[in-house]
Amino acid sequence: MPSRTKTAMFGSAFFTCLCSFVVICVALATQHWMSSEVRFLGTNTSTTVSLTYGLFSGTCAQSIDAGLQLSRKTFTVADNLSNTTAKSMITAIIVILVLSLLSSLLSSGFTCTNTVSNPYQTFLGPIGVYTWNSLCGIFTLIAMILFPVSIEESSLSVKLAQGCFAFLQTHEKSEHTYGYSYWIMLLIIFLNIASITIIYFYDHARYSKKKEQERPIENAPKDVILF
Repeated sequence: MPSRTKTAMFGSAFFTCLCSFVVICVALATQHWMSSEVRFLGTNTSTTVSLTYGLFSGTCAQSIDAGLQLSRKTFTVADNLSNTTAKSMITAIIVILVLSLLSSLLSSGFTCTNTVSNPYQTFLGPIGVYTWNSLCGIFTLIAMILFPVSIEESSLSVKLAQGCFAFLQTHEKSEHTYGYSYWIMLLIIFLNIASITIIYFYDHARYSKKKEQERPIENAPKDVILF
C-alpha cells in the first residue's frame, strides 16, 4: 500500500488531471470560441454578419445598413466551409484537442493508480505522469496557436459568413472577440503544470529521503561499534 504522503500527493494530482479532462470536454463541446462582426459591401448597401461559433457549430445573423435585420440561424462549421485550407485547420485543431483529451485521461489513470497502489513499472509512476501531462499541455498550446492562425490567415469568419449567406460580395472588414471556450484552454495548461509540480515535489522529497538513507558508512558516528 502507498504511504499517506503518496496518497495525498497523487490524489491531488489526480484531481487536477480530472479537472483538465473536464475543461477540455467543455472547450470541445461549447460554441463560444469566437464572436465576429464581418462587414460586406454590396451594390447599393452594406451588410454586417454577426457570428458566434466553436469548432463544430455556431450561429449567424445578418443586418443591413437600411435597418433590416434577419433572424439568427444555426450552422455547422464543416458544412459552411468550402475552403479546403480553413476546413483542414479546424480539423487539425479538433484532432489535436482529442489527443490532448486522451493524454489527460491517461494521466488521470496513472495518478489514480498511484493513489491506491505502488506500480512495479517505472513508467507508471512519476515519469508517466510527467509525460502525459506535458503532452496534454503541449497539444493544448498548439491548438491555441492554430485557432488564431485560422482566423487571420484562412479568413475563417469570412468563409463562415459567406457560407451562411451565399449572396454576400466584397469583404470590407472584420472585428473578432475570442470567447471563453478559447480562453479556458489556458486553464488546461495551468492544471497540467499544477499536476507536474505536485508530482515533482513528491518525487524530489522521496529521492532526498532515499539518498539520506543510503549515506556512505563513513559518515556514521565514530563511536558506533561496527563489529
